[in-house]
Amino acid sequence: MEARGFRDLVGRIMTDPDFLAELVRDPAAALADYTLSADEHNLVLQAVGREGQVPTAERLRAVKTVMMKRWAM
Repeated sequence: MEARGFRDLVGRIMTDPDFLAELVRDPAAALADYTLSADEHNLVLQAVGREGQVPTAERLRAVKTVMMKRWAM
């Protein structure tokens, strides 16, 4: 099986709401199957953590937005 990277992660975040919810709940478990650079890993953790005080629906949207902006770079 080929390693899954950041683009795969972003794609899954955009298409799999259950995975996105899991990522927000337990980032370490959700990211276990992905090969990310230290910068990418930190970006994901910051995106998830930064939105910790807002309602879940807004938090999920915010994580998607951060991931898409990073992917587009």
